[in-house]
Amino acid sequence: MDKIYLNNLQFYGFHGLLPEENKLGQRFHVDATLFLDLSKAGSSDNMYQSIHYGQAYAYIKEVVEGEAKNLIEAVAESIANKLLTSFDLLEACTIKVIKPDPPIAGHYHSVAVEIHREKTTK
Repeated sequence: MDKIYLNNLQFYGFHGLLPEENKLGQRFHVDATLFLDLSKAGSSDNMYQSIHYGQAYAYIKEVVEGEAKNLIEAVAESIANKLLTSFDLLEACTIKVIKPDPPIAGHYHSVAVEIHREKTTK
């Protein structure tokens, strides 16, 4: 399966369980891998045979900078749902939401969740 990568997208959001996270906000990074057939886009050089990266970025930004959620798991799920329902050509996506500065004691680089979701046919 062909892939489009959107790497290390950076946003500011208000997700978290603690009241100060919802009030002060914090940085979030997102990696998104979009799975689709890119052969038609590659041979036709036609944007409509692919996914517009700028639009994908805008959808991810809308979720991360939008309604506050308690868990980054819920943020990742919302991003996946938004992308899968917005792009007809998208077959699946892997979403990684990274919280570089969670309010936990200790030394670490970040915490993150990663999910993989596929379009279902009903």
